[in-house]
Amino acid sequence: MSRVSVTGSKRVIDDVIEAAYAHHSLHVTDYDERYEGFEPGTSLDGAETVNERLVTVRSLESILDVDADDAEVARSLDDDELVAELGRVRGRVNDLNDERDDLRDAIRDRQEEIDRMEPFAELGIDLEYLRGYDSVEVVVGEARPGLVETALEDAETIGAFDVFVGGDVLAVVAKPTDADAEGAVQDALVGVDIALLDVPDADAGPKEYVAELEAERADLRDELDDVENELESVKGEAAGFLLRAEEQLTVEAEKKEAPLSFATTENAFVAEGWVPTESYPDFEAAVVDAVGDHVEVEELERASFTPDGDHHAEPVDGGTGGAESASVDDGSDPASAETEEAVATDGGHAAHGSDDPPVVQDNGSAAGPFELLVQAFGQPKYSEFDPTLLVFLTFPLMFGFMIGDVGYGVLYAAIGYYLYANYDGALREMGAVAIWAGLFTVLFGIYYGIDVFGYHAYQLFGLHWEVGKGLSPADTEWALTWLVLSVVFGLVHLNTGYVLSFVKNFQVHDLKHAVYESGSWLLILNGVWIWIFSRHVLQVKPDFLFDSVSVITLGALSFSGFPAVVGIAGIVGAVAGVALIAIGEPVELAEVLEPIVNVVSYARIMAVLLAKGGMALAVNLLAFGAYIDEGGEGSFHFIFTADHLAHVRETGSEELVFAGMSTAFDPGAIGLIGVLGLVAAIVVAVIGHVVVLLLGITAAGIQGVRLEYVEFFGKFYEGGGDSYLPFGYDRQYTDEQ
Repeated sequence: MSRVSVTGSKRVIDDVIEAAYAHHSLHVTDYDERYEGFEPGTSLDGAETVNERLVTVRSLESILDVDADDAEVARSLDDDELVAELGRVRGRVNDLNDERDDLRDAIRDRQEEIDRMEPFAELGIDLEYLRGYDSVEVVVGEARPGLVETALEDAETIGAFDVFVGGDVLAVVAKPTDADAEGAVQDALVGVDIALLDVPDADAGPKEYVAELEAERADLRDELDDVENELESVKGEAAGFLLRAEEQLTVEAEKKEAPLSFATTENAFVAEGWVPTESYPDFEAAVVDAVGDHVEVEELERASFTPDGDHHAEPVDGGTGGAESASVDDGSDPASAETEEAVATDGGHAAHGSDDPPVVQDNGSAAGPFELLVQAFGQPKYSEFDPTLLVFLTFPLMFGFMIGDVGYGVLYAAIGYYLYANYDGALREMGAVAIWAGLFTVLFGIYYGIDVFGYHAYQLFGLHWEVGKGLSPADTEWALTWLVLSVVFGLVHLNTGYVLSFVKNFQVHDLKHAVYESGSWLLILNGVWIWIFSRHVLQVKPDFLFDSVSVITLGALSFSGFPAVVGIAGIVGAVAGVALIAIGEPVELAEVLEPIVNVVSYARIMAVLLAKGGMALAVNLLAFGAYIDEGGEGSFHFIFTADHLAHVRETGSEELVFAGMSTAFDPGAIGLIGVLGLVAAIVVAVIGHVVVLLLGITAAGIQGVRLEYVEFFGKFYEGGGDSYLPFGYDRQYTDEQ
């Protein structure tokens, strides 16, 4: 990337903006107000009007629910046509929208009145009989009649009363013992759970009134349908225009607001930014062709890919890096003088200050969607190694290993495909990530014994399967093997991170800094774990550390540990690493155990594997029941039916774990209890596996991302870069005319 400066008179700022916009390559950097005599620019004339029109267009698009599918063939749209058509469409749409809002309010009012009247219609008493009395009180509400009558009978303030009931509504007509008392009935019903209803002020019978309201509501809905159909017709006519107008106004707004990022004086301006180095000659030619010698375009520096903390920038030969100034003749003496003064600032240009080049991530179609996970942590800086490819290689692997189920994997991939096929942007990329995670989940599910929703499908084919998740008594050793494998994966992952850190520090500084800041941690990490996997002080180390190689290779290979002398060498290397930290970065001695702790953190991979597998097993256990063959020393097998359960109990060679709901179903004698048990088992299985599916996303997904962000990225990656956003617009609905 090349950092460029465009300096000129304000008299030609419009033409410069037009040329830069059309070239669509300049990533403009904002002026940061650090230089005396300059200030941020202001929007060009007409910006406020353009923005007001843009807001209007977007509001109309929202009202009409216009989307990209409603677009027509791209064509030009001049200002006069835009203003005239926008006024016409706005007037028509606003009138129809106001009418639609009024009709919706009227329908809502009718519905509220119907809801208020329906209890009285259910009661069946004309409204005029429920109000207007002097000597008696009338109360209407929803309550249990028995409780109301008991309360009134016990109340000393109530003389005669009667209760009329209709459905859930009742009306109480009572005469208080004190003729002057008010609210005696409500006071008597204080201890009763009653929802009081206000008697509407209407003379018609409740049922007739409700019917009248429903008829009015139906008429209003017909009118609303007519208005919405007319709005749909307007949408069909105006959608293409609105999309063209939005694009045209967006382009104009961006051009008119561009000076907000420039450094300006009364008569001159300076714009800085980044362009791809290969595009600079064309960019310079485009600007110069537009305004001639009224502007000076300079390539200030070129940023290389070699890290230096920010970026490695080299001054460009031939640029005005010295005190001499580039002259800009704009044909006006005052403006020209101030322009030359601006150019002379900072040795030839008014530099905005140091800033990082923008970044374009291009990782191909396969790894590209994983840029989403990297950007969630932080956009790579121009100087940094982009870890997207490494995330692509490791995240789906970890996810699939932790879930390892063909059924769940297929569903994850299907959900991902739906997102990928139906959405754009982040959701589409997330769908691609889910597809990869689902495919690896399927692969590991096959490896674990063709696991399908926690069921070992290899049993259906009469196969003998050696590999397991470690949940059955027969394959407990596999659980310990997965623990060791998780730790080994962590070692490889962290070594990669520290090596990248070493390379970065070597390029930023020198070999000494790389050794002190990264090599020391590599020595500690590998030294300690080499000792752990060695035969030195063998008696304190568990056997499964060394047996796991034999287990994972099904006995083809064995590993008894590194020789004791190698273990001692590992300890020496770790001590040397600590010494290097003490010499180079003594403050980091407080974190000297970090390499050990970080590796142990990868044990969460095995923990999630057993947790999700155990949850799927528990769901199937509750729904279908299971037994363990070989007298409780073998593998789990699900039962499913009453016949199968009877067979298990008869043989006596299996240990029954749980009978399950489905075992109430007897295919030979179908009964109600059996059918209900089977239905309940299916419901429990479906709901349970949906829960496991969702928890798998949160558990495996979050833990995988955490290992990437905290343990891995923390060794070499900072993020915080800016995306390359060139000044310009890719038109879809309008052409350049």
